[in-house]
Amino acid sequence: MSEEDEIGGETSYMGDVTIESEQQQAPDEDLLIPMDDYLASGVHIGTQQKNRDMEEYIYRARTDGLYVMDVQKTDEKIRVAGPFIANFPPEQVLIVSARQYGKKPISKFAEVTGILAKPGRFTPGTLTNPNLKEFMEIGLLIATDPRADAQAISETRDAGIPVIALCDSDNETSNVDLVIPTNNKGKKALSTVYWLLAREVLMARGAISDRENFESTAESFEGESIVGEIA
Repeated sequence: MSEEDEIGGETSYMGDVTIESEQQQAPDEDLLIPMDDYLASGVHIGTQQKNRDMEEYIYRARTDGLYVMDVQKTDEKIRVAGPFIANFPPEQVLIVSARQYGKKPISKFAEVTGILAKPGRFTPGTLTNPNLKEFMEIGLLIATDPRADAQAISETRDAGIPVIALCDSDNETSNVDLVIPTNNKGKKALSTVYWLLAREVLMARGAISDRENFESTAESFEGESIVGEIA
């Protein structure tokens, strides 16, 4: 098994669909997208580590040691997060991703929803130091990975700003107000989750009357493959 497979990075998940088909407890019509589409994107593939904070979102452990997340809970949390984000003016919401594969999805998310985005390195003091050129006053932070985006999340705690975060099986969630359990390393998983989340935000705002009216595709949220990029 390659290192990518071991940590739930970019790999082919279609071979795992049969294995995980037991997750299909809810009919497809009760999910935002068909279960097979979720599984094909790899949102359910966690890492070989499990943090106690994420136990309630873990479906089972595979024989190869990878933890599998409960897709229905991922779907439920996306449904909750969309209206929550929509309650804030777009200019008061910041989305961040230090991970390479998160940069394109968050940039597209910001384009579609009108919120602020800071892909790449987060400058310390952005949310806490008014003397800093990059200083922002926000009401909500969306983080792609609590570990990689730890600086941004730390500053929200000091400023009393709520946090929504995409959390993998190995993440701590003590400083996260709303957890979206998902593979937060793979490019297809990230593009799928952020595409679905953007659609829910627009639905909650009344910008689209039906999910089928959302013109953007999940593929348009997906970044290019990066040689050597694993996590």
